[in-house]
Amino acid sequence: MNAPLPLKITREAAAHAYDNVARVSNEVAGRLAARLAAETQGEVLFSGADRGRYATDASIYQVAPVGVLVPRTAADVKTALDISRDLQVPIVARGGGTSQCGQTVGAGLVIDYAKHLRSILAVDAQARTAEVEPGIVLDHLNAALKPHGLWYPVDVSTSAQATLGGMAGNNSCGSRSIAYGNMVHNVLGATAWRSDGSLLELGRYDTATGPARQLGDYVKALSDQLLPELQAHWPKVLRRVAGYNLDIFNNQNEKPYTTDGSVNLSHLLIGSEGTLGLTRSLTLQLAELPRTKVLGVVNFPTFYQAMDSAQHIARLGDGTLTAVELVDRTMIELSLQNPAFAPTVRTALIGQPDAILLVEFSGNSKAELTPKIRQLVELMGELGLPGSVVEMIDDAPQKNLWEVRKAGLNIMMSLKGDGKPVSFIEDCAVPLVHLAEYTDALTQVFRKHGSKGTWYAHASVGTLHVRPILDMRRQGADKMRAIAEEASELVRHYKGAYSGEHGDGLCRGEWIEWQFGPRINDAFAQIKNYLDPLNLLCPQRIVNPPKMDDTRLMRFAPSYKVIPIKTALDWSAWNVQNDPVTEQTSAPGSGGDPAQGFAKAVEMCNNNGTCRKFDAGTMCPSYRVTRDEKHLTRGRANTLRLALSGQLEGIKAEDAFTSDAVQEALELCVGCKGCKRDCPTGVDMAKMKIEFLHHYKGKHGYTLKDKLVAHLPDYAHWASRLAPLLNLRDKIPGLAALSEKMVGFSARRTLPQWKTQTFFNSGAVGASREEVLAAAKPVVLFVDTFNGYFESDNASSALKVLQAAGYKVHIATKTVADGKSLCCGRTYLASGMVDKAKAKASELVAALLPFAEKGIAIVGLEPSCLLTMRDEMLVMGLGDAAQTISGQALLLEEFLAREAAAGKLETLKARLKPTSQPILLHGHCHQKAFGAVSPIIDVLKLIPGAQPELIESSCCGMAGSFGYEASHYDVSMQMAELSLLPAVRKQPGAIVVADGTSCRHQIKDGAQREAIHVAALLARQLQD
Repeated sequence: MNAPLPLKITREAAAHAYDNVARVSNEVAGRLAARLAAETQGEVLFSGADRGRYATDASIYQVAPVGVLVPRTAADVKTALDISRDLQVPIVARGGGTSQCGQTVGAGLVIDYAKHLRSILAVDAQARTAEVEPGIVLDHLNAALKPHGLWYPVDVSTSAQATLGGMAGNNSCGSRSIAYGNMVHNVLGATAWRSDGSLLELGRYDTATGPARQLGDYVKALSDQLLPELQAHWPKVLRRVAGYNLDIFNNQNEKPYTTDGSVNLSHLLIGSEGTLGLTRSLTLQLAELPRTKVLGVVNFPTFYQAMDSAQHIARLGDGTLTAVELVDRTMIELSLQNPAFAPTVRTALIGQPDAILLVEFSGNSKAELTPKIRQLVELMGELGLPGSVVEMIDDAPQKNLWEVRKAGLNIMMSLKGDGKPVSFIEDCAVPLVHLAEYTDALTQVFRKHGSKGTWYAHASVGTLHVRPILDMRRQGADKMRAIAEEASELVRHYKGAYSGEHGDGLCRGEWIEWQFGPRINDAFAQIKNYLDPLNLLCPQRIVNPPKMDDTRLMRFAPSYKVIPIKTALDWSAWNVQNDPVTEQTSAPGSGGDPAQGFAKAVEMCNNNGTCRKFDAGTMCPSYRVTRDEKHLTRGRANTLRLALSGQLEGIKAEDAFTSDAVQEALELCVGCKGCKRDCPTGVDMAKMKIEFLHHYKGKHGYTLKDKLVAHLPDYAHWASRLAPLLNLRDKIPGLAALSEKMVGFSARRTLPQWKTQTFFNSGAVGASREEVLAAAKPVVLFVDTFNGYFESDNASSALKVLQAAGYKVHIATKTVADGKSLCCGRTYLASGMVDKAKAKASELVAALLPFAEKGIAIVGLEPSCLLTMRDEMLVMGLGDAAQTISGQALLLEEFLAREAAAGKLETLKARLKPTSQPILLHGHCHQKAFGAVSPIIDVLKLIPGAQPELIESSCCGMAGSFGYEASHYDVSMQMAELSLLPAVRKQPGAIVVADGTSCRHQIKDGAQREAIHVAALLARQLQD
């Protein structure tokens, strides 16, 4: 697939593992790596880059582990535990790595459950229970339960990437806890290994025997002894997740842990953050899927009114109310700046509210629930806010808005500059009657310390997600301590819980004794010692925790320093600072980044893990195939950040950015741009890879393959004359294998076929520059290298369609003819040749600027080429001219959809023949990233009878030259087999539309089907 990291230890290399690891780390690490490699089937990751990638989660902390084990079986976990116990190496259990408080980072052996330990072991639909391995992701579980009409209702915002084991460790809650409770209310049993290697099977206390019964008796004695303390100090709110659940024997929660009043010993593990046992399995209580939902979005002129209204709204519904969620003005504004979220957010707004509340009712029918919305409307009128509710009865708009709300924590992190909303008091829970007073008082605390909070909340249960904006590089830790001290006094005053959802970890562990008092804190220590007397499991969590502001544990420690580099692309938009109160950013280039903004762009990744999702969308195709942290957008961003700050262990700081460790992390990035669209903090790894390749290849040199791909636009005009000779590669046995050996193109892959007759020498006639500038319906057609030389019919079809629609079409050409065609520079960018790409882009700008200045559309066919004008060309230093062209650059389908909406395609529509064939559409990755898929559907619907069906797929796996390369062929095909090729095979009689050259090639190679460009289909449907 690709070259392994030097210290990715395999069983075959186990004999050398000790020497390799001990040489760069220490003797214990060497022995640990050697034994893990020899005695488990798992992946043993001990390189500096791997350890760095697992040193962080979604918190502000960074602690490098000794090493990482990715177990293949549960038996591997037990073996790793035994080895670690022998060597006295602590263990840190990890699921999705999305914890907000540093729960999944630590100096021991990290065990990553998420890749392999993700099976559903059993489902009893009648009893509504499921037994699962801890590495399964919540959305994956719920997808499997859906056919049974069931779901697991602890619907955390990170449901697409959060594992059940991690949720259990944190006692996760979710948006609908008012109806379903927390994780602890929905777990029936657990099996877990103690640090001594014994397996505990925990369930009901009244039926427990053996060690489980002894544990229950021990904890019951503690709980009974401390009953007065529990009654005096234990927060009486639903959202209390700090410490251990000592109150299972003397319930203090406003919602009892069990429905029948029994005691379940598995609840001791819930919220224990991996400090008491290593989970083998969980038995879950499932719920019936709500048959339908309705949503009322209440718009408030002030934040205070929203908070004050929550207590009244929470009384509505007669059991049908399932959520009351806050979105504040900051989150609204940031969402409106994100092209993926903006259209959805606008549907929920009335004017410019300071905050909105999402009020959801669930039940059996819309008819039953619609009156609940009317009650909400009436209530808001009584509270002095008539006309403030947006009613969402249909399912689609509700789903879209909830997706934005789920991305809330991450949207808030998209603020550019060093100041970021910091998580440390964000989950304080207070009784609803005090919610408005508490938030108002906390706002004053932020203002006092020169900051501002970004808010959203589970308003139904009084839990606030509030993050003051702090610069953790400059006095951030000091301000964090001061704000925490004052916030804690407010929590105590209002009798709330300091840790209400996201757990303790490194961030809030020190506040446990403050919350519960010394006697209960001592009891927690006794429980920890009883189950883990060796202090092997996540030490210094919950019991004996560190200080929250210990900068030695932080990602941006005082020693953090970016290595200066001179960038090839313009990253100045990221090189800014921000005002924590106004959230205004300084001028581009003024941020003081020694890497000219590139480091700050990389640092935008807050490790939230959205890139781990597997649902509809585009990112991250290589992770979907490998499930490796290294091949994840987050993993790549961490690798880059560590390199740019000289933190890749074993590599000199000045050499780190251009090291093989970084190259290996970026090797399988296909430049799909999925992260550009889907990452809520705006990480564009495709563009970052271009920057990296510019430096890496500049140092290490370009291969023959690099040069052949990059310079294709320069030699295509003469290579086409040799088409019969060049095409022999795929016809004469042995030549493909020879080309693989010499160049690196896979012998298992056909190559694009050269044509002697191309679009450029076919005599295609368009309007002159003067004619199109004076025309009533002008358009410029930019024909790229691929559609010009390899698939000329597409370019000819586009010309035919545009002319049939009545447009005066000018075919873009160079201002100074040299026998070559215009090029956007994309092939050069793919190899990191930014300077040569800039030269090509400059020619394109010179040719197109006169038309763009007149507002004439510039239409292209190949998504990756045309959309380069709206993306990379803007950061090549080409000035305002590039921006002007960007504003007029449209894909053919975007242009036609726009013109059709304006009523300008009636002539074309009248000439289109009907079709009864099914039409399958595969969207190019760049089309998806730039929101250009829906226009294709709109254009296809211009054909009478057409009913296009979009294939829900990620990258096809070709990604320019990626899929042609022998080293990437297997990964390329695995990407295609995820969804694209099976969907194509499923409908053998369908017309397959794919606008990407590489996409069409993949479909032909993988499914033996001819896919066509939308231009070709439209031309085929034209009546003479």
